[in-house]
Amino acid sequence: MSATPARFVHQVARPQGAPTAADFGMVEGTVPAPGPGQALVENVYLSVDPYMRELMDGGWDLHAPLEGRAIGRVTASRAAGLPVGALVFHRQGWRTHALVPPGQARVLPHHPGVPARVFLGLLGGTGLTAYVALTRTAALRPGEDVFISAAAGGVGSAAGQLARLLGARRVVGSAGSAEKVRRLTGEWGFDAAFDYHDGPVGQLLAEAAPDGVDVYLDNVGGEHLEGAIEGLREFGRIAWVGAIAQYNSAQPPAAPRNLYEIVDKSLRLEGVLVRNHRSVQSELEDFLVPHLRAGRVVDVQSVVHGFDNVVEAFLGMLRGANTGKTVVRIAEEGAAEA
Repeated sequence: MSATPARFVHQVARPQGAPTAADFGMVEGTVPAPGPGQALVENVYLSVDPYMRELMDGGWDLHAPLEGRAIGRVTASRAAGLPVGALVFHRQGWRTHALVPPGQARVLPHHPGVPARVFLGLLGGTGLTAYVALTRTAALRPGEDVFISAAAGGVGSAAGQLARLLGARRVVGSAGSAEKVRRLTGEWGFDAAFDYHDGPVGQLLAEAAPDGVDVYLDNVGGEHLEGAIEGLREFGRIAWVGAIAQYNSAQPPAAPRNLYEIVDKSLRLEGVLVRNHRSVQSELEDFLVPHLRAGRVVDVQSVVHGFDNVVEAFLGMLRGANTGKTVVRIAEEGAAEA
């Protein structure tokens, strides 16, 4: 078998502030035929995620293929567990084709009625992050009240629906537009939501949850964290997933002015790294698949079409142009069903 033509996205410059399209370059190349234990995968769906912004500052090498979650179909294989035709999850995104080494791809299970791209959303790292944040980090208990920032994003929209399934009494979210607020309460089961542009977060949260909240899932940091500390009840818990408000800042953000309330209220703040909880994946699937198939939960995604639009999909996600998880489809839809 000869080498396969492929296209790649490379990072070519470190961003100064917000990244731009000029920080990336499209590269033409080839992928060699698979060697022993390897499989050649034609990518179908690519994931772009907020954590990638931090990698741009030094975690990714310049002028080299980038890391990213992807789903693709095996087109040639010398790996016993990766048969030709199988749909697999792997982490060699930002490219049309990948040569996957042994042990670095997972054949996706078949769940009738559940499309493959859900394994980049609710059944992937996005949903797993939300599930771990609620069940492990925050230890959400039935009857408790939850506040979620960036609630119309991938992790946020997943967390709101999961909190409801896990027995939360009241779920409150913040978002960046009136339309996103409408969808949070009208489509995804949030009890209340607000546009954080409408005033101080602490004040808006107090109006949405006058009696306070028990759990805060933080995707933003900054003023949102300060407002949540203000609104948390005694013994409340903060699961800190991300800080998208400060990713493009040249200066470290000022700490929340009310940090001592963590002591005064006996609050607990803990960071969430999904890579520390890979063993929970099967539990997540067992829990969510029946809800997905019954329509009790929806995988909220913004699907961008075409490999040429990968960079714009990433930049748009950072600007908040997406609703839910951003996924880029680079192959025919029919090839994407499990």
